[in-house]
Amino acid sequence: MKERILVTGGTGYIGSHTVVELQNSGYEVVIVDNLSNSRADVVDHIEQITGIRPAFEHVDCLDYEGMDAVFKKYPGIKGVIHFAASKAVGESVQKPLLYYRNNLVSLINLLELMPKHNVGGIIFSSSCTVYGQPDVLPVTEAAPIKKAESPYGNTKQVNEEIVRDTVASGAPINAILLRYFNPIGAHPSALIGELPNGVPQNLVPYVTQTAMGIREKLSVFGDDYDTPDGSCIRDYIYVVDLAKAHVIAMKRILEGKQKDKVEVFNLGTGRGLSVLELVHSFEEATGVKLNYQIVGRRAGDIVKVWADPTYANQELGWKADTPILDVLRSAWNWQVHLRETGVQ
Repeated sequence: MKERILVTGGTGYIGSHTVVELQNSGYEVVIVDNLSNSRADVVDHIEQITGIRPAFEHVDCLDYEGMDAVFKKYPGIKGVIHFAASKAVGESVQKPLLYYRNNLVSLINLLELMPKHNVGGIIFSSSCTVYGQPDVLPVTEAAPIKKAESPYGNTKQVNEEIVRDTVASGAPINAILLRYFNPIGAHPSALIGELPNGVPQNLVPYVTQTAMGIREKLSVFGDDYDTPDGSCIRDYIYVVDLAKAHVIAMKRILEGKQKDKVEVFNLGTGRGLSVLELVHSFEEATGVKLNYQIVGRRAGDIVKVWADPTYANQELGWKADTPILDVLRSAWNWQVHLRETGVQ
């Protein structure tokens, strides 16, 4: 009997790649998504990749009764991977209440429903944004949590606290908090990838859209930072490597291998790459020249951050080691697929 996993936000960018890896690892997956930032045909593409069609429920995690009905319809769910959240930093500054409602209440609903339906494990999709601009690089899990730079970042911090407080209260729940660095790239099949609504907030989709001619040019925000080439540095992790970490983490919960009822892991490559390095790597990987210009700094940008993934490497037996040129080629292949299929 396959173990059944609920994936909220499972038609989204990271969620869809995780569903693929879960199904490839023998799990049965139920996706819940309100499709606010994704498309229903992602389910078709997951089926094309894996040969298995995941169950899909068009439900908003804010809908308590709707989520209760999902748990009733699919009895025996063993664990939850919770991706569903609003995630644009800039939008969160403009619409803080939307972000607090969406991101906090969706998690609260899940944590209330899990014991009711005997679901013992949850993996929470967190972010390196909880560290702010770290005092020491690379960032370990022991780094202090700093005041958030945005309502979005604050929801990640508060949600981590909600999970910890719920588990500490005696709720029969085990949790793993995965703090991602910067996920990029697309599935090797080019059937799923990052498809932002409107103007991309993240660097790589903006790069690929500029290369495709959808955007006129890429703006590089600042070349006068305290970094080797003056542009900001991030830890870019391949989305498929990231997805595989969720499968390993879920197995860890289900097999009772955790050292604590709440565990935290940084998921990154351990290497920082500057914006300009990434631009030049994209050009090298694809042979496509990018129209970009240096502009002034952008408010709120962290100068440099990259992970120390040693704990995840050792404890989970997981590593993000896909070469950056392969990752960027996958992102470009996805963009080409979108053009060929008339999506963008």
